[in-house]
Amino acid sequence: MSGDGFVGGPRALSAPAPGWTATADVVVVGSGVAGLTTALRVRAHGLRVLLVTKATVDEGSTRWAQGGIAAALAEDDSPDEHMADTLEAGGGLCNEEAVRVLVTEGPDAVRELIAWGARFDTDASGSIALTREGGHHRDRIAHAGGDATGAEVSRALVEAVAADPGIELVERALVLDLIQDSRGHAAGVTLHVIGSGSRDGVGAALAPNVVLATGGFGQVFGQTTNPYVATGDGVALALRAGAAVADLEFVQFHPTVLWVGPLAQGQQPLVSEAVRGEGAVLLDDAGERFMLDIHPMADLAPRDVVAKTIMRRMRESGAAHVWLDGRELGADTWVHRFPTILAECRLRGIDPVSDLIPVAPAQHYASGGVITDLDGHSTIPGLYACGEVACSGVHGANRLASNSLLEGLVFARRIAEAIALDPRSNGASSAPDFGFGDRESGVITNARRRTLQQIMDTDAGVLRSRGSLAHATEAITATMTDPAFTGRSRTEDWETTNLHWVAYVLASHAAQREETRGSHWREDFPEADLTWQVRLISSLDESGRLVTERRSPQWLPRNEQ
Repeated sequence: MSGDGFVGGPRALSAPAPGWTATADVVVVGSGVAGLTTALRVRAHGLRVLLVTKATVDEGSTRWAQGGIAAALAEDDSPDEHMADTLEAGGGLCNEEAVRVLVTEGPDAVRELIAWGARFDTDASGSIALTREGGHHRDRIAHAGGDATGAEVSRALVEAVAADPGIELVERALVLDLIQDSRGHAAGVTLHVIGSGSRDGVGAALAPNVVLATGGFGQVFGQTTNPYVATGDGVALALRAGAAVADLEFVQFHPTVLWVGPLAQGQQPLVSEAVRGEGAVLLDDAGERFMLDIHPMADLAPRDVVAKTIMRRMRESGAAHVWLDGRELGADTWVHRFPTILAECRLRGIDPVSDLIPVAPAQHYASGGVITDLDGHSTIPGLYACGEVACSGVHGANRLASNSLLEGLVFARRIAEAIALDPRSNGASSAPDFGFGDRESGVITNARRRTLQQIMDTDAGVLRSRGSLAHATEAITATMTDPAFTGRSRTEDWETTNLHWVAYVLASHAAQREETRGSHWREDFPEADLTWQVRLISSLDESGRLVTERRSPQWLPRNEQ
């Protein structure tokens, strides 16, 4: 067990006292694939759901997913083969029980999604068309609209949720903190609604079960494929409440993000791995292929391998990007298989049918988050996590392509079953007195957000070292402890505070892990080390100090509940 010297982590964000309350059997926070599926599955057990989402119900990371959903749907494929590919990509840190759950229950979860109305692309025989992405040895990626899988999945689930009168939807609501009862059980959340009428401002959503499905924390970085809402709210909330988080150092950088210039920031266009799955190849600045001698799967190697190789090649040549050559795919493939990517490129004066595409790595996915067991339980009773906000153990050190949507589908089902069996699910809990007041402490001004992103891009991005991570940690700590950077009780400052806490844990984990493994690359420790085949699991103690433990990848938090 280890801890750092920084003391003062807040137990709750400074915010006005809740001015209204709502009750349900289950509060679900987030409206991506994980949140929407959880809400629908909970309703199948007859429980009332309050679904809270930060923007509108169809915003978030799910709608931007291009590639598809990985599942062993083909006759020549099997869950065992899918498991083998997942474990290989995970770099020795996957929880094998969790992976087996993912791959064995995955096909049925996809079929249930189809039953809810999702329409996947089909081949000439009417069967689901399957393609291949990096790290997969079989064609097992189901896609929709060519490269618009996330949008189709979101559409189907949103329509199913809208048709269910037992799901109350609260949009434009930023979740603030977990409400707990006298025993430490989850009892609801506080949230701030940017709306009108009685549901405006800070309120309390009360329920004996809370499911975090808030997505990732890509906005910690300046270069990311994540939407603006991905500010780590769920991870930060769980941390403040005393829950354990894990594996935050494993941040996946997608190797092929459209390079739109040296000053670009915020969400950037993804060029799906499926483009390489259809035959596109990577070229360096000299026009030479460079993946052939790096990995047996060449351009379709796991994402961490490709991203690291691209960064090395860019550093060697001094180039700001490499090239993706998809000219051999032909116009028909681009128009029908990748219409979204084609439109994004043409919008910027690039025609993939005849031009090379400039690409470079950017933050894409967080493998770490709130650690959970096989049924989505966190280390706090009544608090669950699902999707990218969770650390279920299925991704290990590096997520296999297109396993993310599948994770949300599979574990949402298991969470709903667990909640239905919980005797506390027969009625909402009462709200304890949290002593909320109009305090202006514990919140960081939004003026520091861009500085944080620049620090993380430079010091804790694809390339990391002891010196860079020490600089990041010192800079983050300085911001968090300097009264000059105190913010106000408002959305943008709350978000920036969440980003700083996530960045702090990320940098701390990355500094401790003195090896290169999966999506964590240390220039000063370039090889994997067997002594580091462990997970870093952190929580805040009563004094607000970050305490970190090392655990076996096979450890599950429920074992000690």
